[in-house]
Amino acid sequence: MTKIRDTDYLTISARIRAMETRLLTRERMERMLEARTDEEAAKVLAECGYGELSALTHGALDEMLSAARGALYKELKGAVPQKGLVEVFQMKYDYHNAKTLIKAAAVGTEADRLLMEGGRWTAAQIKDAFQRDSLRDFTDPFRQAVTQARELLGGGGDPQLADFVLDRAYFEEMRAAAQTTGSSFLQGYVRLLIDATNLRSAVRAARMGKGSDFLSQVLLPGGNVEVHTLTDRKGADLATVFRAGPLSEAAAAGAALTAPGSGELTGFERMCDDAVMHYLAQARRIPFGEQAVIGYLYARESEFTAIRTILSGRMAGLDADTIRERLREAYV
Repeated sequence: MTKIRDTDYLTISARIRAMETRLLTRERMERMLEARTDEEAAKVLAECGYGELSALTHGALDEMLSAARGALYKELKGAVPQKGLVEVFQMKYDYHNAKTLIKAAAVGTEADRLLMEGGRWTAAQIKDAFQRDSLRDFTDPFRQAVTQARELLGGGGDPQLADFVLDRAYFEEMRAAAQTTGSSFLQGYVRLLIDATNLRSAVRAARMGKGSDFLSQVLLPGGNVEVHTLTDRKGADLATVFRAGPLSEAAAAGAALTAPGSGELTGFERMCDDAVMHYLAQARRIPFGEQAVIGYLYARESEFTAIRTILSGRMAGLDADTIRERLREAYV
């Protein structure tokens, strides 16, 4: 484990504090929501450093966000003393691309439209290796999970089980990478992310009437709340299990939604994400250190999601209040 010194991040922390002024704030989101036209809403993004959209279409939006994501990771990966801090956030795109390629191959369709840039490897690199059935240049957890998931689907297995295999590998690789950096703040983020994922799984399982056997398959190890706590009888009381942690309010809301037909999960999902945001927002109170990088990366990821939610919602003809309900809290 490498010992992180906050002074190693003095220069990049100062840069990030300046970059934070261009983040998509709640005030900017509101201006996008209340803009008279979709084009006027998109123009707000110029204040956040985004280029102009040639046309407001789903394809153009995807292209803009992909370019911004690629630039973000390229810049920070070359600027931080430990690239593992950045890779923890990049991993989800690698595993997303793996899922997409495996499912497309299983049904005989093309995956290109759904592949995403921003991972440790380009989408083209993963696709090429996948098609050649040669994954030796990738990490062991990724290679093993892709191989296992591919065999599951190729043998007519349940697509959900293939997803479970990849999800488990993703979170384990993320947890191990966070530990390798030596950052307690990053490790805390990963543990909280696992807790939030497990809480979502527990609520969904209860709504479907699934028992502890199913939960044992889908729950992830490595969180603050142990898996066995959620699978035993006490785990049925989610509000009690999570009452002492940052997910207490989300768990109480989720517990009220476990009965079939008890309501939509939109508000509960938002509360889970907001709890993670509250944890990472602590980075803004720390003058310098790796926390600034971690918080900013999550802020930008949340920004990409918010931009897509607002502009896609507007293009779909949704009213401002409906879109607003789907938005998460802003980092700034």
